[in-house]
Amino acid sequence: MIGLGIMGLIQRGFTPIWTGVPKGMPAREALAYLCAFISLGSGIGLLWRRTAVVASGVLLASLLLWMLLFRAPLVFRAPFATVTWWACGETALMAAAAWVLYGGDKGLRIARVLFGLALIPFGVAHFTYLDRTIGMVPGWLPWHAAWAYFTGCALIAAGVAVLIGVCARLAATLAAVELGLFTLLVWVPVIVAGPDASQWSEFVVSWALTAGAWVVADSYGGVPWVGLTRSRAFSDQRFASAG
Repeated sequence: MIGLGIMGLIQRGFTPIWTGVPKGMPAREALAYLCAFISLGSGIGLLWRRTAVVASGVLLASLLLWMLLFRAPLVFRAPFATVTWWACGETALMAAAAWVLYGGDKGLRIARVLFGLALIPFGVAHFTYLDRTIGMVPGWLPWHAAWAYFTGCALIAAGVAVLIGVCARLAATLAAVELGLFTLLVWVPVIVAGPDASQWSEFVVSWALTAGAWVVADSYGGVPWVGLTRSRAFSDQRFASAG
């Protein structure tokens, strides 16, 4: 989040998490600076336990408001455009992570739903942008097309598993691993080779999404790796009441 804030201030514009603002909107530049300061301030706040709850709350409120005002309208305008759903997925995943950090049992359930919904357009994009996906597979790996199909299907399957509560912990963890490997294998070599501004932005966003996915995956601590998440929670509650 600190990286996103710094980039926003340097570029004097919206970073990928904060896009979708109409060009003719009044005070558009001021809003871009506000988003940069929210990213920077919340990122710094998350580094300390005493300020983490406040920082995550500010970030959560900002992301949910952004989704309502600038993401949802884009979906209604272009419901079949993958890029709009991808943008919603980015915001939803970051909001899910902020909600987990903010706390609350009810919020945790909503956060996991947001996370599951976010993974599905990520997977779909592997197929709608198949050529680009294949081109991003590291050259030393064989069967580039097969990897593109496999990783896309894996993200969709993980999203569905999280939504229905079947093997949700395993699905969330594997999704976080996949996003982490994508950051490591695709974007780190680009950064080492000398990126341009756009590639720096993509790297930081991928890093942030990976961190957000790990936050949500970690929220399943104590839940069995395989099985029905809701059934286990109900069972634990029943036994606790009986005790």
